[in-house]
Amino acid sequence: MRLVGIGASAGGLASLEAFFRNTPCDTGMAFLVVQHLDPTQKALLPELLQRHTEMPVREAQQNMPIHADSVYVIPPNRELRVLDETLKLQQPAQPRGQRLPVNVLFSSLASAQNELAIAVVLSGMGSDGTLGLQAIKAVGGLSVVESPASAQFDAMPKSAIAAGCDDIVAPADELPRRILEFVRRVPEPDQGRQPDASMADLDPLLKLLRQQTRHDFSLYKPTTLNRRIERRMAIHGLSDLTEYTRFLENSSQEVELLFRELLIGVTEFFRDSATWDYLIDTALPELLAGRPPDEGLRAWVVGSSTGEEAYSLAMAITEALEQTGHGDEIHLQIFASDISPEAINIARRGRYPLSIEDTVSETRLARFFVRHDDHYQIQPAIRDKVMFARHDVILDPPFTRLDLIACRNLLIYFDVTLQRRILPLFHYSLRENGILMLGNSESIGRLNHLFKPLDPKLRLYRRNGYDSARHPDFLLESYPPMSTLPKEPPVQSDQASPQKAPNNLQSAADDVLLQVYSPAAVVLNADADIVYISGRTGKYLEPAAGKANWNIHAMAREGLRESLYTALKQAADQSEPVELTGVPVKTEAGTQAVDVTIQAFRDTEALKGMTMVVFRDAPAHVTPRRRKSASAKDSDYTAEIERYQQEVESLRQQAKRTREELQASNEELQSTNEELQSANEELTTSKEEMQSMNEELQTINTELQTKLDDLALAQSDMQNVLNSIEIAVLFLDQELNVRRYTDRASSLFSLRESDVGRPLSDLNTSLRYPELQEDARQTLSTLAVTEKQITTDDDRWFSVRIIPYRRLDNVIDGVVITLVDITDTKKLESSLREESQL
Repeated sequence: MRLVGIGASAGGLASLEAFFRNTPCDTGMAFLVVQHLDPTQKALLPELLQRHTEMPVREAQQNMPIHADSVYVIPPNRELRVLDETLKLQQPAQPRGQRLPVNVLFSSLASAQNELAIAVVLSGMGSDGTLGLQAIKAVGGLSVVESPASAQFDAMPKSAIAAGCDDIVAPADELPRRILEFVRRVPEPDQGRQPDASMADLDPLLKLLRQQTRHDFSLYKPTTLNRRIERRMAIHGLSDLTEYTRFLENSSQEVELLFRELLIGVTEFFRDSATWDYLIDTALPELLAGRPPDEGLRAWVVGSSTGEEAYSLAMAITEALEQTGHGDEIHLQIFASDISPEAINIARRGRYPLSIEDTVSETRLARFFVRHDDHYQIQPAIRDKVMFARHDVILDPPFTRLDLIACRNLLIYFDVTLQRRILPLFHYSLRENGILMLGNSESIGRLNHLFKPLDPKLRLYRRNGYDSARHPDFLLESYPPMSTLPKEPPVQSDQASPQKAPNNLQSAADDVLLQVYSPAAVVLNADADIVYISGRTGKYLEPAAGKANWNIHAMAREGLRESLYTALKQAADQSEPVELTGVPVKTEAGTQAVDVTIQAFRDTEALKGMTMVVFRDAPAHVTPRRRKSASAKDSDYTAEIERYQQEVESLRQQAKRTREELQASNEELQSTNEELQSANEELTTSKEEMQSMNEELQTINTELQTKLDDLALAQSDMQNVLNSIEIAVLFLDQELNVRRYTDRASSLFSLRESDVGRPLSDLNTSLRYPELQEDARQTLSTLAVTEKQITTDDDRWFSVRIIPYRRLDNVIDGVVITLVDITDTKKLESSLREESQL
């Protein structure tokens, strides 16, 4: 059964009415409605919604089971969650004005239903619902937003659209049809499905993805590809794969959206708790046993998605280090990689919804997280241990010298061929006795010579000592040659290619002079990355270890880095070149004095914004008139080096003092910034409280307006009923003033609209009933009914009945005088009496 969460705020009642007015009563789905309500007032929402749907509308109660074709409405001053198709209510932890109940419901839906979840954001102020929609998107659910143009208040829909959480955008009355079309095209997994398209059918579509994203999905499981593609087709109302492929050809945005769709992964903190308990209590202590503190611990989380798995590993290793008594002695470094830049950005922020309370223990929440009004923030101590990077495990080189690799629930999306390429790669990356973590639905297959299980029931493996050096083809399939990988498309240039210089003696000599006798030099871009190299620069620059990095600060040899950093900053601010003389640089042959010239280009169009760095070995100082011995030369050279080292030390001290001054200024600015931030937070809190109260008042006002319309209609009905009967009725209040009357009564008492509120004693009447006021007062005081037959000035008879006016709350609030014309009855009675006397 699919659950549809609906969130609304100010102006949401009209949108909800339009939504349910167009929703069939036999969809097979259940609808959960959350609206910002005044916590002190009884909600009228269930009663108001019931008028627009045949489905039963109930106010949610604790542990109430959810049934299909039903509507459940949140009660005031509560948060609504879903757990195992059961409703859970909880007192809000946040103060009034800072509550986000729509996010709470949507986040629980994401956890409970995964890709079956459907969330709808309707009219409202603020941004409640956006974080919840992001959770729905992360698990592959359907996110639906009311069109801002049709919403009375468009802030909530606009916030959701700006965050990219808008699978379907339409007016509220069209949303049910769009949702039902999607559900029919993408049935639940246990329902009957059409046969999946083959990889041959998907090949044109996958080729488009490969051309635009450089990622090859051809080795992913066809069932996964088909389901994700079907979802995008259903959102656009397309049923033919060829038609959708043509749509992709004309929409690069849809290609990007499909790419993100295919990368969606389901993740949470400490998923499969038994695996984590074994890792903390047994596997990690065995790994850490006897490890020297200076060796450190390196781990890699592959397919880290939005970061929950990586942060879980950081917490688990931290706990294991404390249990083994290592504490902070061993340096921990965790690499977390994913191909999705959006997922990496979310992971780097380290912000997660309050719903993680369902999967993270209170102890870990208190220790590793900071709670805010609407989210949890990862503690800096844990955040600093994890490095997030965009990385394609299929194409990019792996991280190496690792103690642990966590690749959980990623291999299930790959076919067997790709799995057999990835697992040997993990073996190559792990150190001896390294640990491999897989998901519950994954295994190492037939690669038992590479890994052995730590526990038969858990997907934890230890690396076997398989010697890959004796098997040249070991990594051939895992790490294909670069010629087989997709190439970067050639960059088109608008400039005409320069004509080839004539092949003459002058040009040949110039080439030799430039290549052999010119000094070594490099050209840098604005980020200090090397874009061009001239001559031999190996004496001054060397590639940094690890992944290729062409930044000059990473490649500069020891002794050159500090001076180069300062000189580049200086060159960027002046037109003249910066000269560094006698910089001592440590090379493989020893220490070499180097002269460096840095020139920033501003005029030349081709080099504008770039910087050239020229390296020259500093000349040795010799005395021309006198030959020195070799030992004297060495002594002079050593003295000169020492002098340069002293100058460098002086510059370092000066830089240190500058840093201290900058740090002091930074601390002052930081203090001022914190004060301003504190004031801003107070203002923001006040604004949020006022906005929340305004939303609640808007909701109450809408409900009351609906009630007023109902009362006006009821009053009109009552007035028509009273005017349609041949009975004169006069309503008096406790002071016997006129409250209301019928048209028949106006002919007996000469009443007009302006007489409402006038005392009974001031009215002119044709009744011969001088005791009328006294009888009315007597009825009001004794509650006894008075009934008399009275004549009028024109000899008509009326039966006058005076009864107390009793309100619904059983309070006497005046009297009601009814006058029934009995003239015909009296004439008949008189006629019969005369006949009987004859």
